[in-house]
Amino acid sequence: MYRFTRSAMMQPMINYGMGMAPFFKVTVFEQEHFQGKCQEFTSECCNIQECGFDNIRSIRVESGAWVGYEHHDFQGQQFILERGEYPHWDAYSGNLSYHVERLMSFRPVYCASHQSSRMTIFEKENFLGRNVELCDDYPSLQAMGWCGPEVGSMHVQCGAFVCYEFPGYRGRQYIMECERHSGDFQHWRNWGSHSQTPQIQSIRRIQH
Repeated sequence: MYRFTRSAMMQPMINYGMGMAPFFKVTVFEQEHFQGKCQEFTSECCNIQECGFDNIRSIRVESGAWVGYEHHDFQGQQFILERGEYPHWDAYSGNLSYHVERLMSFRPVYCASHQSSRMTIFEKENFLGRNVELCDDYPSLQAMGWCGPEVGSMHVQCGAFVCYEFPGYRGRQYIMECERHSGDFQHWRNWGSHSQTPQIQSIRRIQH
């Protein structure tokens, strides 16, 4: 097994189950640049239309990491939302070639732990072929020595990552969490309802 890391030692895992759980808070707006109707959330929302919104066009993440979805019930394109302000769609879209200015549901990423995230990527489906352990941020997998533009399967041991279709953290986003599918993503179709290709060319840890 190969291992890519720029750190000599792994940081100790943070136990969020022992009274140290981070607080999650996001405010969504119906119009761009934080205008129009707004509402604050501290937990998931499976359909923003049930809250009286037509769409979400700007977002302010005050704490925690969140993932937004193109459709209700956590379906469609995924968008990572870390602490900060997103005045319009382009601010969180990852420069998608598939242009969709829609965000209808969102949820917290509870297991995100920037200092203690670790995953293994595999060349082929079902955890076969060449494999590499990752515990850092990688703007270009091929520049780090990965064998091609595709990843066949993944196992997330701890924490959470966002994988991108293209180098430089661009293109479709796939949120990989240790708490979903027990961290096992044995086929690229397991990455999300929007998965259309096994192409992954950059990966980074999700920050709380």
